[in-house]
Amino acid sequence: MSWPVVKLGNICDLLNGYAFKSTDYVDESSTLSCRMSNIRPGGKFDIEYNVRYLPDDFVEKYKQFLLKDGDVVIAMTDLADSPKILGVPTVIKTNGRRILLNQRVGKLVIKQLNKVHFPYLQIALNSSKVRSIYKRFAGGGLQINLGKADLLSVEIPLPPLAEQQKIAAILDAADTLRQKDQQLIEKYNALSQSLFLDMFGDPVTNPMEWDIKSFDYFASIDTKMTTDFVKYANVPHIGIANIEKDSGKLINYNLVKDENLTSGKYIFTPEHIIYSKIRPNLNKVALPSFNGLSSADSYPILVHHNKANKIFFAYILRSPSFLDFILQHSTRTNIPKANKSQMKLFKGIAPPLSLQNKFGERIQSIETQKQQAQASLEKSEALFNCLLQRAFKGELT
Repeated sequence: MSWPVVKLGNICDLLNGYAFKSTDYVDESSTLSCRMSNIRPGGKFDIEYNVRYLPDDFVEKYKQFLLKDGDVVIAMTDLADSPKILGVPTVIKTNGRRILLNQRVGKLVIKQLNKVHFPYLQIALNSSKVRSIYKRFAGGGLQINLGKADLLSVEIPLPPLAEQQKIAAILDAADTLRQKDQQLIEKYNALSQSLFLDMFGDPVTNPMEWDIKSFDYFASIDTKMTTDFVKYANVPHIGIANIEKDSGKLINYNLVKDENLTSGKYIFTPEHIIYSKIRPNLNKVALPSFNGLSSADSYPILVHHNKANKIFFAYILRSPSFLDFILQHSTRTNIPKANKSQMKLFKGIAPPLSLQNKFGERIQSIETQKQQAQASLEKSEALFNCLLQRAFKGELT
């Protein structure tokens, strides 16, 4: 059974926010501005994130933009740091604070509450099918901006209210599985960072008074380039887009033979660290477990095994101390870039190799458990997406 499809504008209206100018004045009794940055991935609302205040007299002047508990807002522009918020309905919790709706955030008003179950609406608007529609409104730019007419023209399936409630309950249970797996992965990431600080202390303040050594002491930048894409046809090609920021996870890569490469690429092995030299603020530092070729926008770094552990040095390269250093010394203002000579100016803590190796072993153990959690997350996401597709086809019972 396929459910009837309706335009969002048939069941909802949208109140656009106002272009309030925020102030640096900090007063906990002041009126807060609900901005897009307060809407977090997954449709969560966090007014304490990137707080902005407004003069109190705005409340009297712009009462129509004052939010209350249970109001539903929606982000109208994609943000670079939170690409999963565009068009996702978010429930407001004011916690007793006065909050005014700011520009590029819309207030979604359901016209007939007895015909629309909000949790179902949130699921429908966050589905991959609907989210792909938003790309039509990009206007040729990298950032997608939704206008009121754009959003209200989006079509969604609308089953009877009782069926909406059933679908939302089933998908909520499936989403709980996803969230638990994601939270477990986040705990493993936090554990890794905590382990580094416990064993070595803050690299900036160096409370354990480790020796300080130059970059060349730890490793060399090993830029062996090739254009022989026949010889390396069956190994992976890693571009900087294939390195997940912060985590260094390698994603969505192809074999060399499938990439139609033309320019020279660097050769790497499982002994190397791959460091993205473009936009170093994204912190793309990968630890490959295979042979391959990497983009010339990255550096293969070969650790000196008699002095440093590869995993330890990768954590140094991801650390705030190295990131701050490289951003201060990077070239180009529009797209920052790190080069060899600048990287070699870095000096960092050098604990005994035995301690570095112990750290590496513990991290590998954590990574093994994290991979199991990641596999579980992929299964729970597949389950959720399958249920979502069946729901919109009228097959979910």
